[in-house]
Amino acid sequence: MFRIAQIEDFNFVYYLYMHPTSNPHLLYEPMTEEEFHPIFKDLVSQNILYLFQMDGKDVGMFKLIPYTYRSGHIAYIGSVVIDAIHAGKGYGMQMMQTIINIAKERKLVRLELSVGEQNVRARELYKRMGFKEEGVLEKYTYLKKENTYINEVLMALIIV
Repeated sequence: MFRIAQIEDFNFVYYLYMHPTSNPHLLYEPMTEEEFHPIFKDLVSQNILYLFQMDGKDVGMFKLIPYTYRSGHIAYIGSVVIDAIHAGKGYGMQMMQTIINIAKERKLVRLELSVGEQNVRARELYKRMGFKEEGVLEKYTYLKKENTYINEVLMALIIV
């Protein structure tokens, strides 16, 4: 099950983005709730942030960002994360299957994502779901807290 994130979901989303095990793999540097509020409001206003649920409980999130015009058959997947307390329960695969099902319903042909080269667990999950590695963007993401750059692997799934 999934639903579009609402303003009332701030605490859960902030927790996921700032959790020490997930934050290095997501878009935003660690920040205070006050700093994150405008970012969160923007995500909610765009209707691109979704919460993934199991048994009526929020257990993860993802962004699904549709492209437009000649690329209107494509969507980008971002901020894919399962709450650390639910890790290892197979929810990641279920959430990815949910995303693929949404894409099929929307008649999308291609799903894209990027993942840190060092995030082997996520890369393997995406491969199991049918995503193929298409290239590497060197020194693409800067992790300020670690003062280091990481490579991002571009991956895509063609939906047939």
